[in-house]
Amino acid sequence: MNRLRRLLFILVALVFALGNRPAEAEPRQDRCVIMVTIDGLANFHIDDPKSDVPVMRKLAAEGARAEGGMIAAFPTVTWPTHTTLATGATPARHGVVGNSYFDRTTGKTVPLILDRIFNKDQTVQTPTIYDVAHQAGLKTAAVCWPASREAASLDWTVPDMFEADAWPKYGTRAWLDELRREGWPVDKQNAWCSMPGGGVPRDWLYTRMVRQLVRKHSPNLVLLHLVEPDHVQHAHGPRSDEAYWVASYSDDRIRDLVEAIEASPLAGKTTLFVLSDHGFFPVNYEIRPNVVLRKLGLIEGSGAAEKRAAYCMAEGGACGVYIVDEARREQIARQLRGELGKLEGIQAVFDSSEFAEIGQPTPQQNPRGADLWLAAKSEYAFSGASDGDRVVIKKPTLSGTHGYLPDQPDMLSVCIVSGPGLKAGTKLGKIRAIDIAPTIAQILGIELPTAEGKPIEKLLGD
Repeated sequence: MNRLRRLLFILVALVFALGNRPAEAEPRQDRCVIMVTIDGLANFHIDDPKSDVPVMRKLAAEGARAEGGMIAAFPTVTWPTHTTLATGATPARHGVVGNSYFDRTTGKTVPLILDRIFNKDQTVQTPTIYDVAHQAGLKTAAVCWPASREAASLDWTVPDMFEADAWPKYGTRAWLDELRREGWPVDKQNAWCSMPGGGVPRDWLYTRMVRQLVRKHSPNLVLLHLVEPDHVQHAHGPRSDEAYWVASYSDDRIRDLVEAIEASPLAGKTTLFVLSDHGFFPVNYEIRPNVVLRKLGLIEGSGAAEKRAAYCMAEGGACGVYIVDEARREQIARQLRGELGKLEGIQAVFDSSEFAEIGQPTPQQNPRGADLWLAAKSEYAFSGASDGDRVVIKKPTLSGTHGYLPDQPDMLSVCIVSGPGLKAGTKLGKIRAIDIAPTIAQILGIELPTAEGKPIEKLLGD
């Protein structure tokens, strides 16, 4: 009798579990998500009374905001964080370790930024949100999205590349022809990129290209990268008059997107993520760690004859240290951790045993990974120069940069979300960039099982 009761209990529990099992995700053909990044716009701008950003503040008041900011990838530079936003993974998993990496075999720095060398599948090592959306039958688009060159899962795309032939060669030809027929100056991309300061008209054009897409083609997922705040703050520094101007300029571009959504067939069914990839610190001093390496005999010679047993690759406020001499790797790593950690302006030094803390791969996990990572303090930035005797140099003029450890007030990114089902004034606290892609996947009714982040439940209202 007891056995029969246990069997009946198990059967009832099984029926209950099957009846209450959540339905498998169904791709939402009737929904659209637009993820726009404003390169270099720090989270503090949304609260700073000097920042004229009424559109973003209105979206936050009527929707949701990570008022505590968003923690980006380390180093806090464009290519790693954008790839984290698109994959829900850290650089340790998605493989985009920086804007560049140092190739120990060739002894040269290899740029990832601006997709000069590699296609998307040669750069990004985990599925992106647009990969899984496309596979699920949803329509996808990206305008100037980093690490997206030749991405087969984008139905409409133009890469974040400056060369004159980049858009004709790597963009969606039929869409570019369509835009030309409608009178949009897509062939000015290269000329505008070459303008001093980076080209203010670029972001104006990019938002209008997205407007054309959402009004005419109804994509389900759009990724848009706006660039101007990064250029301005590199030149003039954060909290400068120019930085406040460009924050207002970017707010105007968000207004363009809001108006485009309101006039689109999926108005009322579109979720807009307004994000950034990092903030900015002012720079008054330059740190040259390769001068130390030269003094230690780890760099010898110059020019084409230069020999390197190790090399420090600058990434703004971060620096990857690559050891070329395999036989002495552990010895050199210990030596450099001690020597470089003593330098003026150094905030932290991480060796490979600590890389999980900063989301970076070890060289054993990924040959593009560094052996050590350095993080600078605010007002200091790294240089790859190895000439002279001075390791820390006062810069003649103030500038700005990023790359620093991400969980610092002025380095925190923006996250504002507007869309159906969101309770007005929803506060998200402090969130992580790795949580964005899995959240978008949930909204679109698809799955991104390779993400390290988790969906943000407060953004899943409808």
